[in-house]
Amino acid sequence: MSPHGQVARAHFPATEENGSEFQTRFLLFNAMPSSFVSGIVHFLGIIILALITISPPAMDEQIQAYSPPMELVEELVSPDIKQIQIESTLVSNIATSDSTQALASDSAEETETVSVIPDFDSAPSPIELSETGPETAPKTDLAKALHGITGPGFSGRGELQRKALGERKGASKESEAAVGRALKWLAAHQNADGSWSFDHRTGPCNGRCGNAGNLSDRRTGATAMALLPFLGAGQTHREGHYQEAVRRGLYFLTSQMKLENHDGLQTGNLAQGGGTLYSHGLAAIALCEAYGMTQDKSLMAPAQLSLNYIMFAQHRDGGGWRYEPGQPGDTSVVGWQLMALKSGHMAYLRVDPKTVERAVHFLDTAGTDSGSFYGYTEPGRGQATTAVGLLCRMYLGWKKDNPALQRGIDFLAATGPSKTNLYYDYYATQVLCQNEGEKWDKWNVQMRDWLVTNQDSAGHQTGSWHVPGDIGADRGGRLYSTSLSTMILEVYYRHMPLYGKQAAEDDFPL
Repeated sequence: MSPHGQVARAHFPATEENGSEFQTRFLLFNAMPSSFVSGIVHFLGIIILALITISPPAMDEQIQAYSPPMELVEELVSPDIKQIQIESTLVSNIATSDSTQALASDSAEETETVSVIPDFDSAPSPIELSETGPETAPKTDLAKALHGITGPGFSGRGELQRKALGERKGASKESEAAVGRALKWLAAHQNADGSWSFDHRTGPCNGRCGNAGNLSDRRTGATAMALLPFLGAGQTHREGHYQEAVRRGLYFLTSQMKLENHDGLQTGNLAQGGGTLYSHGLAAIALCEAYGMTQDKSLMAPAQLSLNYIMFAQHRDGGGWRYEPGQPGDTSVVGWQLMALKSGHMAYLRVDPKTVERAVHFLDTAGTDSGSFYGYTEPGRGQATTAVGLLCRMYLGWKKDNPALQRGIDFLAATGPSKTNLYYDYYATQVLCQNEGEKWDKWNVQMRDWLVTNQDSAGHQTGSWHVPGDIGADRGGRLYSTSLSTMILEVYYRHMPLYGKQAAEDDFPL
């Protein structure tokens, strides 16, 4: 592995769950499932610039595109991904305001990252590029008329669909108002360089909110975790009330990407601090969702590079992922990586079917009772790991009437929402929501109303959550709790139903 990617691990103490020991690792990262699109993208380009950190130039908000020499492109493309047809290469920048440029540059220098942002003074002239979405999207893409939200898996976030799905699946006026307050809190806690931190004692909050986390060195994970609720509500850097906040957050992520070459595969590593593959998985989800929702070409290369890193980091024999690339997997980390691959797939990016096949193998080895329940690194029956495993199975093609799936759902429904483990709630809520029916209706009322009631309404903390006793909140602080809580309240429209007609036609590639 490249020396750029050497980072430390983070641990949580072991906890007891359903009578069996469940080793909990840091759960900072979240990924949102959705229906998958068939077909593999004709990836228009992968741009890699010089292996030095480049200070971002002052620009208008318009995205600029450039074409580097084709010999550079050929050198960086993996020989193992022969399906990718290089038609042109893109070099783009998400513009940043003058007031944030110096800070973004200083941050990149401190972490010794390699920026994918080009040196515009020495770059070639701009070129005209055709739109990619219509050329690569499947015929079942229904999102074209939904207010600019592209990709069928994301179309529920469009203005029209969001309201309809929310009403049908159980959102309330109170829950939607809670989402609005949460987005306002998140925007107020963004740092000047576009990032967020799990430790909000510094930055714009300046300690006015209590219950800060202590993971100040994992800003890619924190930034991605803050961006996902905006994207879930249909807010992008091109549309919505929070365009500037989203644009600056995406710029920060792309500026922190470390370019690495692994056996000919060019990858983009977004891990920071002790977050390792947790933080990378979450950041990859944010980039893929933002690209899938907008088809903004400036995000295509960073998103694909982040997926390439996930494909490289997988344990080849066991099929899982853990803290460092190549380690035998655990269910917690596997869930985030699979959700990133899913987000990339429905954004028409390239996902190697062999990677998915190996991930299925890992789930087989971690499951019990034919896959009804899941353990951490070996067969078990943990609550959170079962929720993760079942959601992965749903996205990997298990049908709704699968007996093992329904036994697992019965287990989650009988357990009910937790008031001390938002990570479990986040995954289990998605499983129950996709299953629908009476179990979902009961779960939704309990989960939704508890979150609405417990959202903070005092002072600078207004719009955020703190869940006492939550093992993730102790280290991730209010940002962690607020991100997961908001995405739970967005579950109605974040992703289209898995068991509809279109979803059956858009399976994950196997």
